[in-house]
Amino acid sequence: MERVDRQRRRLLGAGLGLGAAALLPQTVRADTSVKGQLVLYTSQLMRDAQQTAAAFQQIHPNIEVKWIRDGTTQLLTRLRAEFAAGDPQPDVLLIADTLAMAGLKQADCLAPYRDAPADVLPKQLRDHDGYWYGTKLITTGIAYNTAAPHAPQSWWDLADATGQIAMPSPLYSGAATVMLETFTQHPALGWKYYEALARAHAIAQGGNGGVFRKVAGGAKLYGIMIDFLAIRAEQKGSPIRFVFPEEGVSAVTEPVAILKTARNVPAARAFVDFVLSLPGQRLIAQQGMLPARSDVTPPPGFPKPNQIKLLNLNVERALRTVQSDKQRFASLFA
Repeated sequence: MERVDRQRRRLLGAGLGLGAAALLPQTVRADTSVKGQLVLYTSQLMRDAQQTAAAFQQIHPNIEVKWIRDGTTQLLTRLRAEFAAGDPQPDVLLIADTLAMAGLKQADCLAPYRDAPADVLPKQLRDHDGYWYGTKLITTGIAYNTAAPHAPQSWWDLADATGQIAMPSPLYSGAATVMLETFTQHPALGWKYYEALARAHAIAQGGNGGVFRKVAGGAKLYGIMIDFLAIRAEQKGSPIRFVFPEEGVSAVTEPVAILKTARNVPAARAFVDFVLSLPGQRLIAQQGMLPARSDVTPPPGFPKPNQIKLLNLNVERALRTVQSDKQRFASLFA
């Protein structure tokens, strides 16, 4: 594992300077007051992680960023092992979903940062106690191939698309887990919706990337998947379209949080400030994802966050039910 980490760190060193000056406007002033090393664990895409670290260091040149990029599940496994050994490494986390952050908060692993510049964030995108803050909106909706006989508008439109539906599994995908917990808390959808998908022989397997490839390639006409994969591909001419169904959508928010055991709290707070700032949020839009702040212009093809109907998720309830819900899902789609 340590050998893999060193490889990642070498990749960081190779990538930090690439295009850093182009990531942020020259009017952004450097802050040299905060110093030292910052350890970041992130589940961002590799390219996005490189750009985020580079842009942050453009503003904070006296902070050395050391980051590890992996899937949220893998990072949490690593972090649990580090806590068990009494030596947690990261100062700050930037991982996929609020369920993961809520679990860490419940386990007393996080430190609150109540002075973060989060007033512009919708309340549902931040922890009410100030332990974590959403940085973007990655919604799960319906994608369809342009060869499909109709463009779905409702989640229930998929119930009739027998044999033509691909979807990610919550046994693998964090976004699919959030969707499962969100839908099962809403009576208009609930387990009856998943049962309808099972009757329609929906294929629930792997993550969102596999769903995207099936729909864009025409192997399946419809897919349940995260927004940016489909919207970015459509902008490049792929025969795929994305719909925000009328009932509303679930979302992961890639929250940022500071560890209770952080060694460099000033640098960790500076990082939180950056990803929530206008320059940090504009970087997210440049990366082709929907920033959490509604005062930042979305990337092409996206509505503004306040134009999207988000289904509410009771995170505390979801933490109690998620494991049994995954088992029920596995039985339903076995």
